Amino acid sequence: MIIHSLLPRPMASNKLPISFLLLSFFLSRIHVHGHPNYSDALAKSILFFQGQRSGSLPKDQKITWRSNSGLSDGSAAKVDLTGGYYDAGDNVKFGFPMAFTTTMLSWSVIENGKRMKIEVNNARAAIRWATDYLLKAATQTPGKLYVGVGDPNADHQCWERPEDMDTPRTVYSVSAANPGSDVAAETAAALAASSIVFRSADPKYSKLLLSVARKVMDFAVKYQGKYSDSLGGAACPYYCSYSGYKDELLWGASWLFRASNDISYLSYLRSLGANDNIDIFSWDNKLAGARVLLSRKTLVDRDKSFEPFRLQAEDFMCKILPNSPSSTTQYTPGGLIFKQSSANLQYVTSISFLLNTYAKYMMSSNHTFKCGNILVKPNNLRTLAKRQVDYILGENPLNMSYMVGFGTRFPQRIHHRGSSLPSLASHPSAIGCQAGFQYYKSSNPNPNILTGAVVGGPDQNDAFPDDRTDYSHSEPATYINAPLIGSLAFLVGSYDS
Repeated sequence: MIIHSLLPRPMASNKLPISFLLLSFFLSRIHVHGHPNYSDALAKSILFFQGQRSGSLPKDQKITWRSNSGLSDGSAAKVDLTGGYYDAGDNVKFGFPMAFTTTMLSWSVIENGKRMKIEVNNARAAIRWATDYLLKAATQTPGKLYVGVGDPNADHQCWERPEDMDTPRTVYSVSAANPGSDVAAETAAALAASSIVFRSADPKYSKLLLSVARKVMDFAVKYQGKYSDSLGGAACPYYCSYSGYKDELLWGASWLFRASNDISYLSYLRSLGANDNIDIFSWDNKLAGARVLLSRKTLVDRDKSFEPFRLQAEDFMCKILPNSPSSTTQYTPGGLIFKQSSANLQYVTSISFLLNTYAKYMMSSNHTFKCGNILVKPNNLRTLAKRQVDYILGENPLNMSYMVGFGTRFPQRIHHRGSSLPSLASHPSAIGCQAGFQYYKSSNPNPNILTGAVVGGPDQNDAFPDDRTDYSHSEPATYINAPLIGSLAFLVGSYDS
C-alpha cells in the first residue's frame, strides 16, 4: 500500500551546526546575476491548481492533459459534491487541507493581490474553484458539513488517473453527533477570508461566503470535537488533527472578525486562551497564523488591546530566526528551513509567508522587536523569507528548482498519479488500479508536466533523489503552493518590472 502521509512528526530539538557567520552569508549575499524570475514562478504556481481540479473542467483549462473526473462525487450521499481539488498526488478530496489551502490562497491575495497584476484574476479563479465546492459541502444538508470524498485506504492501494478511478467515492461528514470543530472552523476561515477577496470583484458572492462562514463557525463552536476522532481511518494517518481543534477555533474566529468586524468573534477568540508556544505553521496547526493575523490590529490599526497576540507572533518569529537565542529551527547546510522529514517545503512556504506578512505589518508602524538582545527589523524577516523562496526556485546546492516546469532543472518523477500516467489523449483506454503501478515503478520521467507544482523538497542535507516512490520528498500538494503564491507576489512587486 502506498501511504500518502504528510504528517507532522515529533520535532527534533537539536539544531544543525551552522555558524552565525555562515548563516549571515546565506541571508545577505548579493545575487550577482540577478534573481529568479518571480513573475514566471507566480504564474506557474497559480496554474498548478488547474492540474489538481476535480469535476467538469472549463473550456479555458490550460493544463490540457487533465480531463473531467469525479463527476458523480456525492452521489453516495445523494448530494452534489463535484468540484474542488485533489490535495496532492492522490485522487481523494480531503476537506481539511483543501480548506486551509483556500484560506492561504485568500490571504495571499488579501495581502499581495495588487502586486499580482494580471495574475490576480487567475488567483481568484483558483480560490473560487475551492469555495464553490466548500459552499456545497456546507449547505446541502442541514446540520452536516461534508469533509471528504473518496475512500483513502482504497485509493492508496491503486495507481490510476483521476479520470479512470473506480475506487469507492465514499462521502464523509461531521455533524452534532460526530463533531469536527477543526475542519468546520477551518472551512469557516476559508469562506470568511475568501469573502474579503471577492468583496469588490463579486459583492453578491462575497456576502454569500460570509453568511455561510458564520453558520459553519457557529457549528464548530457548538459541537466541539476533533474530526479525526469522528472519522477514524478516513482521516488518519492521512490528515489526523494532531494539534486538536482549539487552534482552528482561534483561526476561524480571527478570520470572521477580520471579515465582519463583529465583536462577538473578538470576545470568543480572547476567551480561548490558546497560549501554546509553537515554531510551526501548517494545515494542522494554525496558532502562528492566527497570531500574525491578529497582530495586524496592533501594528496597523494601533489597537493596543491586541498586544498579547503581537507578543505571541514575535515569540514565533524568534523561534524561526537563525541568529535568535531562542531559535528552535533547524537549517540545512544550504540555508533551507528544515522542520520535518516529510513534505518539508510545506512548512517553508507557510512560514515564509508569515515572515513577509509580519514584516509588512511592522513597516506600517516602523516597528522593531528583539529576540534576546538582537534587534529585529522588517528587512531581517523579508531577507530570510526571500532566501527560502530563492532556494525553492533553484538557488541551492543542487541548483535545482523544486517547482515543476520552472528553470532548467526541476523534478521529473513526481509522486502524482495524473502526471505519471499517460493522458487520455495519448492512451484513451482505461488503466486499471493495479495496471498503473508499471508507471509508478518506472524510472522514466513523468509524461505530463504538472506545471507549477512544488514538491515536498530535499532532506536535511539538501539531497533530493527525484524518485516517484519517495512521496515524502517528491509529492506536490496544494497547501505547499498556496502560501508560496503570497510570497512570490510580494517579490514580484519588489523585484520584477
